[in-house]
Amino acid sequence: MGTVVQLKNQINDSYFQLKQSVEEKLILTEEKIKSKLASKIELVQKMSNYHIETGGKRLRALLTLNAAKLCGYKKGFRDVNLAACVELIHSATLMHDDVIDEGDLRRGKKTLNKIWDNHSSVLLGDYLLSRCFEMMVEDGNLEVLKLLSSTSSKIAQGEILQLQHKGEVDMLEETYIKIISSKTAELFSAATKVGAILSDADSKKKDALEFYGRNLGLTFQIADDTLDYNSDIKLFGKKIGQDFFEGKITLPIILLFQKLDLDEKKLLIKIFKKDMRDKDDLIKIISLIKKYKIINECYQKAQHYINLASNSLTVFKDSKEKSILENLTSFSLSRNF
Repeated sequence: MGTVVQLKNQINDSYFQLKQSVEEKLILTEEKIKSKLASKIELVQKMSNYHIETGGKRLRALLTLNAAKLCGYKKGFRDVNLAACVELIHSATLMHDDVIDEGDLRRGKKTLNKIWDNHSSVLLGDYLLSRCFEMMVEDGNLEVLKLLSSTSSKIAQGEILQLQHKGEVDMLEETYIKIISSKTAELFSAATKVGAILSDADSKKKDALEFYGRNLGLTFQIADDTLDYNSDIKLFGKKIGQDFFEGKITLPIILLFQKLDLDEKKLLIKIFKKDMRDKDDLIKIISLIKKYKIINECYQKAQHYINLASNSLTVFKDSKEKSILENLTSFSLSRNF
């Protein structure tokens, strides 16, 4: 498995190809997001403006737009509306995440709850979700409404499941996969399937894009969790060890615990039982991760989901859009921003 640096050019190309392929629609999506976040309440407008300025990759919106294009959607702007809707669901979950995790940095900038407060951040997240449901109703497709409302419910359940297992260094890998499936992969899956639904694609193509999105999302989250122990703020939009300091149990820690001897396991348990972990604790954990080559093992796990995602696209004829989705799996595994 190549390193982040070795794959840098390939990764960037795959993401920017995706972005360029639907660039005009993405601009309209951004405009739709801005219009939907407009408010006469001064604080809501200030927070919304700040959120928009922090940017983001808009990957989920891009997936919706590209999936629609892959399935032959040409008329109208339902793809723009639903791409914006998917992106707003994602934004709302991030706002709630930052409150739960007491995060202070997102995409290299201060979080909303750090600048304002937790109450305002939670309520703004709720405001975004309410806007999403307005957009779903406006679209008028019951299948879309059912899918996206169900996805929002599953994301919330994933958050609760993660809280339930907070600090459990002996968490089962199966439990971890359930958590990230709900928290991350469900929205990826919905993003790609929505593109197929609005294009009136057949059930085989809908299922293929749903499966692709889910496995891409799993890869994306495993990479995200792995980078937490294998990157720095210049390459990645959050501090190295952010998940560690928040006490999150992710795949690197789960795999590490399985490899440690008895004394090392006691140390790991002791560190995660602390109310606050410090830099010395992080140094100890990273040293153990290097000792047992955990980073490579995480990437090998992610590679399994990459293969599943790529293979699911065989139902589609060869096209630029299909090629972009196939190449995107490399970006999800080893992205550098």
